[in-house]
Amino acid sequence: MSSEFLWYIPNEVQPGHRGDDVTEDHNSLDTLTDQALALEKSGWTGALIGTGWGRPDTFSVAAALAARTTTFEPLIAVRPGYWRPANFASAAATLDHLTGGRVRVNIVSGKDNLGAYGDSDSEQIDRYERTREFMQLVRALWTQENVTYRGAHFAVQDSTVVPRIQVRGKRRHPLLYFGGASEAAERVAAAEADVQLFWGEPLDGVAERIDRLRTMSQVIGRVHRPLEFGLRVTTFVRDTTDQAWADAEEKVAQMAARYAGVEGEAAQANPSYNPHRRTAVGQQRLLALADRGEVLDDNLYTAPGKYGAGGAATTWIVGSAEDVASTLRKYQKLGITHFVLSDTPYLREIERQGSQLLPLLRG
Repeated sequence: MSSEFLWYIPNEVQPGHRGDDVTEDHNSLDTLTDQALALEKSGWTGALIGTGWGRPDTFSVAAALAARTTTFEPLIAVRPGYWRPANFASAAATLDHLTGGRVRVNIVSGKDNLGAYGDSDSEQIDRYERTREFMQLVRALWTQENVTYRGAHFAVQDSTVVPRIQVRGKRRHPLLYFGGASEAAERVAAAEADVQLFWGEPLDGVAERIDRLRTMSQVIGRVHRPLEFGLRVTTFVRDTTDQAWADAEEKVAQMAARYAGVEGEAAQANPSYNPHRRTAVGQQRLLALADRGEVLDDNLYTAPGKYGAGGAATTWIVGSAEDVASTLRKYQKLGITHFVLSDTPYLREIERQGSQLLPLLRG
């Protein structure tokens, strides 16, 4: 199966995200459009657009960028507590129609500033049960008419979304990406997701999770197409191996120098800061990797996580374009077919990795 390569657009109010260029217009439509157009020109499929309370509305950003591009496919991150499933299914179907089938969706179940938009906290098992219902109902509304659904969290009566999603080859509807490493999250992925996203774990950890999810899909009686797998990771590319490691170590040294008190400062200074992000099961798995060594496999760098980096920036794949391509091909052999890569400054790295890394991966 061929692979798809996407980037990341952070969608942050505060400038300088993960070392990005600090400019007054960092989150303007023109700046974000420049990134989306650079992605098209450099051969990327599209980009994941980050979500969270305290950020600009992700769906609005995606729609604006889609209107200014021709092939760019936004991977729109959404939260079930922020959207009602019927409202989201209708909005996404409309954008998919207007863009000629360019919409992708990333369902996020992690905790957020829930009370700010009228949501409430719940136990993990209930949170993922709600996510399962959200995905079931959205998919039904995209593929069926006159839908009646009654679950513990959501219900609709005789509901038909228009315009209808147009079937395009094997694509019956926008792909539903999903992440999560807990048992409850994996059960949702095995049953309802189209693509399970992993963060930058070593090859053995990813292989173990793929095997477990495939087995789980069979045990629970998955009714959809086979689950696909993706990798969301920072790729730190330079012209040579030595230069990449020198720059990576220098960047981590700068992070270490700033680390004292950074979590508390971030909470006060950044309205999109999520205090729950470092307690998630998947994040804890990444942070624990540093105990196994500073460099795992050939070039998976774990040191960033020790100095405050979170999510996809917790671990980096470091090296020349050839080094990084070699590592990503190993993930491909395990069954990874969707790659969401990034590094900062975002625009510079879109172009660098688009010209140096993508041709190796596609060739």
